[in-house]
Amino acid sequence: MTAWPDWWEWEIELSAHVLKRMVDRAFSEVELRSMMESAEGLHAEALPGRWVVVAKLESRQWEIIVEPDAADRLLVVITA
Repeated sequence: MTAWPDWWEWEIELSAHVLKRMVDRAFSEVELRSMMESAEGLHAEALPGRWVVVAKLESRQWEIIVEPDAADRLLVVITA
């Protein structure tokens, strides 16, 4: 992907669901933010309005589901 959408620069908000997944899958908020900063790709998700961020953490590929919230100008992380 050559150009990232404007909402990519918005402040990140973590959903309750991703907070649970962080515990279940043993990664931290710092690691999640690092994955987002070094993301390798982005594509539309099956559910309209959601996007899949392709990233890596310690040589493992991750898919992070995000949903831009235009009203509050937040990029909500749904799950990873």
